[in-house]
Amino acid sequence: MSPILYVIRHGQTDWNAERRLQGQKDIDLNAIGREQARQNGIDLAEILAFENIPFDFVASPLRRTRETMEILRQAMGLPPRDYRTDDRLIEVSFGAWEGFTLKELKATEPDRLAERKANKWDFIPPGDDAESYEILSWRVGSWLTSIDRPTVCVTHGGVIRTLFRLIGDVEKEEAAEIPIHQDQILKVDPEMKIIGWM
Repeated sequence: MSPILYVIRHGQTDWNAERRLQGQKDIDLNAIGREQARQNGIDLAEILAFENIPFDFVASPLRRTRETMEILRQAMGLPPRDYRTDDRLIEVSFGAWEGFTLKELKATEPDRLAERKANKWDFIPPGDDAESYEILSWRVGSWLTSIDRPTVCVTHGGVIRTLFRLIGDVEKEEAAEIPIHQDQILKVDPEMKIIGWM
């Protein structure tokens, strides 16, 4: 039996608000994002009070996830920096497209954008370091199999989409389009089946 897992997306950034492809660019939270992190911490404290077991806390090393984790832990009454990071939880790389909106890309690269729309899960954007969701799922899967105790994870939208595919057995076309909210907590039960948003 696998340990229970709670997963939280980082709070909003200005690039999220502008609908820019953020990927692995290190963007800070905005005021809305900091409040989302604080509220998620309050909610998580209530949830974990019923679990009555110790949890490991882990985050992607990017600033927006670390700031979310630290605000969340402070709202829970825990030492803000008492958590670890794992590189396997970093967001999917959009390569040369990072920083652009889909509207901007439609004007400059309409054919490549159409390719992405036709097969979003397997599409690799231009750029040497770019990844598809499928490639991302390989490193997320490696992290998932390494979990050996109840865990709270703060990560990114793309990472959470791969969890729906890896754990929830969601078809890849659907997994690539699942909206991932920044003000909710995802619970995965010990049988490694996604229960849903809280």
